[in-house]
Amino acid sequence: MRIFVFSIFPDLLEHFFSGSLLGKARDQGLLDLQVCDLRSCAGDPRRSVDDAPFGGGAGMVLAPGPVFEAVEAISPPRPLLILAPGGRRLDQALVEELAELRTSPSGGFSLLCGRYEGVDQRVTDHLVDGELSVGDYVLAGGEAAACVVVEAVARLVPGVMGNEASSLEESFGSGLLEYPQYTRPAEFRDWAVPEVLRSGDHRRIERWRRATAIRRTLERRPDLVEARGGLSDEERQLLEELGELEGGGSAPDK
Repeated sequence: MRIFVFSIFPDLLEHFFSGSLLGKARDQGLLDLQVCDLRSCAGDPRRSVDDAPFGGGAGMVLAPGPVFEAVEAISPPRPLLILAPGGRRLDQALVEELAELRTSPSGGFSLLCGRYEGVDQRVTDHLVDGELSVGDYVLAGGEAAACVVVEAVARLVPGVMGNEASSLEESFGSGLLEYPQYTRPAEFRDWAVPEVLRSGDHRRIERWRRATAIRRTLERRPDLVEARGGLSDEERQLLEELGELEGGGSAPDK
């Protein structure tokens, strides 16, 4: 998959992209992840990319010239999305859509990181293909948002995770939060791992995980349950069985 990111702080992004799963995926050729320096196309010795806003006001605005020239010089994979508060809000459904772009003619997508008080509107009107937001809050620039987008999408590229089942069982994968996770030791400071997870009964474990995911979502994010049209009859049945599953009894064969 190809992902290009345009920024005035390429070193900041490179440090993040070179580590962990992203760095391994780049080394293995699973990701063509490139960071493009907007200052490389600045037309003055100071490599200036910003200027004062017309009409007055606080702060500076990214000028259109360096941005247009940087994008046009590279011809990055499209769509090119600017990280901005007015864009479509990132969620798992959108992450999956972006991940599917690896099969598009361009093989991926690109991101443009804003800075200062924003980007000249002509960039949004005539250069990029859309806007993308990671949430209703203010950041100093788009670099942190770009890291979120790239990591969320890259994890869905086949081979990046190593264990493909991991991405299917995580939060939001089925409209639910993920079930609780435990590891060794079986007891820590008098807190024990649930007996069902130590039972070796894989079917019972699977049903317990599904039931606790449903319960956790209802308690913490009921909006997710509402968005998926409520609970199914099978899910309601699982919730009724949850106490028996946790207590060590056999779940009904349904």
